[in-house]
Amino acid sequence: MAKLFLLDAMALIYRAHFAFSKNPRINSKGINTGAVYGFANSVFEILEKQKPTHIGIAFDTHGPTFRHESFEAYKANREEQPEDISTAIPYIYRLVEALNIPALVLPGYEADDIIGTIAKQAAKDPDLEVFMMTPDKDYAQLVDKNIFLYKPAMFGNGVEILGIEEVKAKFEIDHPAQVIDLLGMQGDSVDNIPGIPGVGAKTAVKFLKEYGSLEGLLENTHQLKGKQKENVETYREQAILSKQLATIHTETPIEWSLESLEMAPFDDDKLKPLLEELEFRTYLKKLYPSAAPALAETPTKRKSKAAAGQMDMFGGGSTDEDASEQPAPAEILPTNFRNIHSTLHDYQLIDTPEWRKRLLDRLSQLPAFCFDTETDNLDALEAQLVGIAFAWYPHEGYYVPFPADRTAAQALLEEFREVLENPSIEKVGQNLKYDLTVLANYGVQLQGPLFDTMLAHYLLEPDARHNMDILAKNYLGYEPVSIEALIGKKGAKQGSMRDVPLEQIKEYAIEDADITWQLKILFAPKIQELNLQGLMQTVEAPLVPVLADMERSGVRIDTEALADISQELGQEIEAIEQRIYTLAGEQFNIASPKQLGDILFDKLKLDEKAKKTKTGQYATGEEILVKLDDKHPIIHEILEHRALVKLKNTYVDTLPTLVSPRDGRIHTSYNQAVAATGRLSSANPNLQNIPIRTDKGRQVRKAFVPASAEHILLAADYSQIELRIMAAFSQDQTMIEAFRQGRDIHATTAAKIFKVPLEEVSSDMRRKAKTANFGIIYGISAHGLSQRLNIPRKEAGEIITAYFEEFPAIKQYMDDVVNKARSQEYVETILGRRRYLRNINSRNAVERGFAERNAINAPIQGSAADLIKLAMIRIHEWMKPRKLRSKMILQVHDELVFDVHQAELDLLRPAIVEAMQQALPSFPVPLEVELGIGQNWLEAH
Repeated sequence: MAKLFLLDAMALIYRAHFAFSKNPRINSKGINTGAVYGFANSVFEILEKQKPTHIGIAFDTHGPTFRHESFEAYKANREEQPEDISTAIPYIYRLVEALNIPALVLPGYEADDIIGTIAKQAAKDPDLEVFMMTPDKDYAQLVDKNIFLYKPAMFGNGVEILGIEEVKAKFEIDHPAQVIDLLGMQGDSVDNIPGIPGVGAKTAVKFLKEYGSLEGLLENTHQLKGKQKENVETYREQAILSKQLATIHTETPIEWSLESLEMAPFDDDKLKPLLEELEFRTYLKKLYPSAAPALAETPTKRKSKAAAGQMDMFGGGSTDEDASEQPAPAEILPTNFRNIHSTLHDYQLIDTPEWRKRLLDRLSQLPAFCFDTETDNLDALEAQLVGIAFAWYPHEGYYVPFPADRTAAQALLEEFREVLENPSIEKVGQNLKYDLTVLANYGVQLQGPLFDTMLAHYLLEPDARHNMDILAKNYLGYEPVSIEALIGKKGAKQGSMRDVPLEQIKEYAIEDADITWQLKILFAPKIQELNLQGLMQTVEAPLVPVLADMERSGVRIDTEALADISQELGQEIEAIEQRIYTLAGEQFNIASPKQLGDILFDKLKLDEKAKKTKTGQYATGEEILVKLDDKHPIIHEILEHRALVKLKNTYVDTLPTLVSPRDGRIHTSYNQAVAATGRLSSANPNLQNIPIRTDKGRQVRKAFVPASAEHILLAADYSQIELRIMAAFSQDQTMIEAFRQGRDIHATTAAKIFKVPLEEVSSDMRRKAKTANFGIIYGISAHGLSQRLNIPRKEAGEIITAYFEEFPAIKQYMDDVVNKARSQEYVETILGRRRYLRNINSRNAVERGFAERNAINAPIQGSAADLIKLAMIRIHEWMKPRKLRSKMILQVHDELVFDVHQAELDLLRPAIVEAMQQALPSFPVPLEVELGIGQNWLEAH
């Protein structure tokens, strides 16, 4: 049977744009080609998988449509078209033309009307199936006997093809045409179709089951009750209009013929130069192999085992001499194009003493090798070895299985101790902290230079995602075997790697090592090219064992103290709830945004212009409520209630559940490659977000206690580090001098901007100056400062003006860093850590403003991150050889916490201060470190 595919261009372009938004594809000309590439993937996927006999691509027009004439606000709430999409559209038209696919356009009509018209007319041919390719659910109304909705894969979900029965099941309706009635009743926030207020998807389905259509509902409003009846009757005309707006027209005057939509050969004279211009190397290689450069699948030079003999099995190429032959990055490929297992590869099982010896002999001769541990647990501290994979040449690798018996596994790992602890061999891996921790479980201390591909990519593209599967797709065109394919999805039924057949786990494990090695080959030269080698070798790589040791040490928690705090919070929360009910005049679910919105805005009338969410209920987020704080005492109580409930649920009641039964401590996980600024983050628990501005929040720190009665906690905190970095960057002499003389920087600032002697600075002046000091670092506006200080905008503007008049060097620095960012589209920290700002020259004012604020703040925040990382490394290197009983156990923002054996306190104090103050010896502003000790973290801080 013939197949006609009709593609909704703009829907697919937007889908492609957002799919690549976190990891933009920028070609050598600086053009973001993500939307074009994603669109091309969609088209080629159809051509490759579905092999249509006929095809057409429908585009929207720029001008208003007949729907705008009916309803002026149609699609009015849509954000301005992203600049990258505007750039992409001309390329997409050229691509469609080069593929010899008709572009279907009709002024005054949208793509769905064009597709609807052609689909209904074409489906009259009994030998033709019509597929409407779009992620837009509205097209479901058109589904018929020979017409199908083809929803492309997205967010991990596969392709979805909807026929009549699938539409009926998905929408819980009797026939596809009722989709129009659903939209008429419930509206569509995407297109700003209003619908009937108070009618959501479930209610609309219920109405259709009872009345069959919107018209049937409107004829039977006498059967409804209360607010529902009132809304349906009040918004009768709006509902009818909404249905009209949602109806896809199937009788547009588009001129077409089935013959004109027949598949035709590509226009190579147009397609090849376009692919070259866009730098789509993968498609060039696939379509024009003789013209494309060599990519990742370059076969390795190898003899057959029969000819070379088994003794040559470890004879892979050298890492140095073959560097020039290594692959260049490729584009993301659809999974149907190529999988790693379609590439020639040689993955071997090493499961005898003889072959292990030969492997070890080869490893010991290498300057570097990649390894990857396979274990039975995602928690590295609890994990047992299942096997180790090794690789040092593309498409080759070796897997050593480990027995389940712990003693036997320990004995086997002893054979590898010498190479793993060899300080002259570089160890390559992806997320090496995990592997390092697993080896430490067996007493093996990984040594030698480290190259972590996750961290390398973090330095190259800090805002992108860094997991191996994503990197393999983006740079190697590989679709690796997923862990779920071996052991199932996360959950109670997930299996263990220990149960996976040996042949499968061998292929999976070596593939990981092989891919990681290939990524190292790509990333290492780029790290050098961008002068990131120092940052990699002196900060990120050396920090890996530091964090691993901190995670292993953990911190002791006083669960009884938390139980007491929980009880107190519970009583306070209950008392606040009663006060809220009294102020509201009724009981309701405070945690329900809908019920809360009804109380605040319908009953108490706190804001006549209250915003609503896409679902039609009132917005009740914190930023909304803070602005209403002076309107009614209930607001303060609600904010306090939320803060205490979050504190109780997130920390007080959760921390005890995270205590390890192995040692009775909490072991947070530090993430090196999450925050684009360079700062560390933590999880399980997230220590960065423990609230410390309120007394109740600070109480949580009381539960963090020393390991024993012989220990005490010591907290070391950089004082005003970001302001000191700002002073260093701007070279503002007033600020530098204040820090050198140890003066109160906020009082000094207040004296300057309010033009009073230092001794006459009031507490209110200092408060305003402090807020301005820290706000300036984040590029705060007069509006933002007025909100933070709760002062008129005019006064806030005057403070900022006075600030820049008194500290002109800071204003000059801010202007210079933004201008430099506009030129190079990135900023750097003291050590050269980059933050890319690809929207700094955007014509969209919101995107541009956000990038400009980042340009000011990122170098400061990132430099603070670099400093404390260097301090941690120095302290760790000082403590380790001394085999102290004290441990560095926590890092939160600019603070380090130590579990100190009291006999070592006098030894540690000066060492910690010196390491933190001398983290960057040439730093032009003195770094002040505040120390505190106590029987818990709160006391120490």
